[in-house]
Amino acid sequence: MLPLLAFALQAGVLPAHWTTGGPDCAQVPDWQVHAYNDDLLILRQSGCVHYEKPFLYLLFGRERALLLDTGAGRPGTAAIVEKLRRGLPLLVVHSHAHGDHVAGDAELRALRGVTVMAPGFAESVDLGGRTVEALAIPGHDSASVAFYDQPTGLLLTGDSLYPGRLYIQDFPRYLASMQNLLAFAVRRPVRHILGTHIEQSSTPFVDYPVRTMYQPAEHRLDLSVDHLEELVRELARMAGKPERKALRSFTIYPRPPRNFSNGSTGTP
Repeated sequence: MLPLLAFALQAGVLPAHWTTGGPDCAQVPDWQVHAYNDDLLILRQSGCVHYEKPFLYLLFGRERALLLDTGAGRPGTAAIVEKLRRGLPLLVVHSHAHGDHVAGDAELRALRGVTVMAPGFAESVDLGGRTVEALAIPGHDSASVAFYDQPTGLLLTGDSLYPGRLYIQDFPRYLASMQNLLAFAVRRPVRHILGTHIEQSSTPFVDYPVRTMYQPAEHRLDLSVDHLEELVRELARMAGKPERKALRSFTIYPRPPRNFSNGSTGTP
């Protein structure tokens, strides 16, 4: 149930289905752009470009815009964002430092009026009539940050919570971070929790294999505070003995992939 203050949140719409990567890549654009409302766009990179298919978030205030993450592989993020940013100065921040979320940084730095912050930036931002709060949540990655958009009540959690495999680099820090995130969330009206991937199938407890491009029956993108509470309960239960465990909407995955050491990506 949403808190009583949720009635004041700006309304928005999520699509019934997202484009993934096929079945015919010739017919799939590199980016799907969905208007949650007039001042918040959700971008998804096609699986035909990179199997990670990350989600990016573009938020508009009166004075500047904010972009969360920059894509994977060779994303061409600058070209699509330049068309969308309405001529506003743009601040670019990151959910964390893995390669599938920072690959477009260099091309965005080349644009006039764009400031790209290093991963780990965890300061609240005033976009002009729109405040986005930040909370450091290390554990998946040392630079993981959650962002809360006050006008819409969207809590943006990167790879720390999304419908898929929740890879955990540092279990004690991740548990503490998720407890802190839950305490943060219950003090605010949260309409949706939105992460940066979908790996889970619409079938409970079942995810798509790593490197799947086309996911015709994937889970919804949006999760809720109930899911965050479920995650915290399970993490606390296994605190003394971390284990991999599939739940209905995500899988707790305590062992970090081998290539976490170079920060290149969030998958094995």
